[in-house]
Amino acid sequence: MKQDLFQAIADPTRRAILTLIAVQALTPNVMAEKFDMSRQAVSKHIKVLHECELIKSEQSGREIYYHFNAKKMQEFDHWLAQFRQNWETQFNQLDQVLSTMKKQKK
Repeated sequence: MKQDLFQAIADPTRRAILTLIAVQALTPNVMAEKFDMSRQAVSKHIKVLHECELIKSEQSGREIYYHFNAKKMQEFDHWLAQFRQNWETQFNQLDQVLSTMKKQKK
């Protein structure tokens, strides 16, 4: 069963795993050392991220290394882009209101 991308990144542990492997590929054992949880618990998070294609696996001897899949995150970024312009407009309007209020206090 393919996992939902948004549910996958909603979990703080999975976001932390993505942050870790964005820097360098890691094995599940190395990832588990970074968290206060069992290797099995980390493996469940890895499975969800792998099913969403946010990470890719690569076998090297007996070890499996997980890599960050930037292309999949680009898909997410493209989805967010539709909202970005609206947010920027609203923030700019808020800046103008705050600037006006600040001038009126002087």
